[in-house]
Amino acid sequence: MKETPRPQGTAGDAVPVLPQCRTGRALAHTTGALGSGNPHRSDARPPHTPRGARRAGRHGGLGTSPPVPGPSAFRPRTVLFPALCIALFALLAWQIAAHGPLRALDERLGRGAEGAGALPWGVCGFLADLGNTAVALPVLGAALLFSALRPAAPSRRWLPPLAAALAMAAVPALVVPLKAWLARPGPPVMAGGVHEGFFPSGHAATAAVAYGAAALLLLPRRLPAALAYVLLNAGVGVGLVRRGYHWPLDVLGAWCLSGALLWCLALVVSRPGRAPGPRPPRASPPPARPGP
Repeated sequence: MKETPRPQGTAGDAVPVLPQCRTGRALAHTTGALGSGNPHRSDARPPHTPRGARRAGRHGGLGTSPPVPGPSAFRPRTVLFPALCIALFALLAWQIAAHGPLRALDERLGRGAEGAGALPWGVCGFLADLGNTAVALPVLGAALLFSALRPAAPSRRWLPPLAAALAMAAVPALVVPLKAWLARPGPPVMAGGVHEGFFPSGHAATAAVAYGAAALLLLPRRLPAALAYVLLNAGVGVGLVRRGYHWPLDVLGAWCLSGALLWCLALVVSRPGRAPGPRPPRASPPPARPGP
């Protein structure tokens, strides 16, 4: 007689078993137990969402966290640069006024550098002319106009151009009295029939502040612009010395004054400003807690 296979049972044929009460897991979710109150979290850790981490404000309402201050444009270490510029300029002015050894060495170097070098005479004249107000001021004026029309916060739209214009106006206000006070004679080419007063160089200061302010307004924190600015002003200084318009220390003293002025301008330009646009959406209020 052939045996037939026994039918296998299915899940529906299983005998129902009543759920057993396990102590220790259910107690964590009951009211009053340690870590209770949240059916999905059995510990007392606070939620990681900003809304859940808010503390209650005044009168028991939901408060907001205090605003975090942004990075400040002023750092104590940055004061070292203008301090060095002013200290170096004071040293040079003292040597010029007292006919010190630096002045004698400067005049010796200036006579040797006049007409010497690999740059042609015409190129040196072109580089020296870049410090004229007829060339530098139109460049700065175009940068001021472009910066004023650029989208920015209404309260800061005119602040950087105004600061750049004031820095440029400070150049003759500082250079002219210093020239009259020190009354340094010029190189041999400029000495005949020209009044005394060549320290600091007005051409070098005009080029440094005008082109530096334009670079700060249009291309802030750009390494290629900074390198081009340094090379341009170095060319202006070389042209002034080689053509016999100024002594080397005249140019260096003008750069010291310009560095302090540009540092003040950089503080104004680097201040953060919010461009106009739609305001970010506010967070929706948290849902009400269910009653007991």
